[in-house]
This record gives sequence, structure tokens and C-alpha cells, in this order.
Amino acid sequence: MRRLATVFRAALACLVAVAAVESGHQVSMFFAGDSAYLLKDEVIDSLTGIGTGVLAEHLKKLTAAGVPIFVSGMSSKSRGVTEADLAGKNASFAMPAKLIELTFSHDRVLTY
Repeated sequence: MRRLATVFRAALACLVAVAAVESGHQVSMFFAGDSAYLLKDEVIDSLTGIGTGVLAEHLKKLTAAGVPIFVSGMSSKSRGVTEADLAGKNASFAMPAKLIELTFSHDRVLTY
């Protein structure tokens, strides 16, 4: 059930990020824990949130807008997420220090 909740939050988080980009805001994202698993193509292609749209469509818009996506290296390793999974998504592995840096360099931080 926990992974299912992550799915719904991921679609919503990406939908909100798209709305922020479309409104002219600078956006960056950090995926950690179970959300790292969501960057695998087979997972992306299978997820639709309830009332929050298709995750694949949101990620395509975020990638096209150049939104950097950072993915916890430790979370990725333990969930089998590889460099190949990040290809074409403007995503890269990062350590917790990157999350701290992003948090303090942005005016606002939203968490889902």
C-alpha cells in the first residue's frame, strides 16, 4: 500500500511542478526513497494518478522545460535504478547534501 501512495503523490508532485514551470517559476526536483523507483521507464509508463494525470506526460513536460531532477543515489541503488533509467530525463544521482543545497537555495520547497 505504501508504494501505491507514493504513486499518487508522484503524479500530483509532477503535476504541480509542471504548473509552476508553466507559471514561470524555477523548479528543481529531488526523488528519494520509493520515489527513486518511479524513474524506471516501465514504472513511468504504467502510472496514472487519480485526478492528477499521467506521470509520463508530466515528466516529458518537465524534461522539455529543462527541470533538473536529482535522484537519491542510495535510494536508487537499493531499488535497482541505474544510469540507464535516468537517461533522457534530465536526471542525475545525488547525495543528501544536494537536497540540503536545493532546499536552502530555493525560495519555496514543496514536499509530497
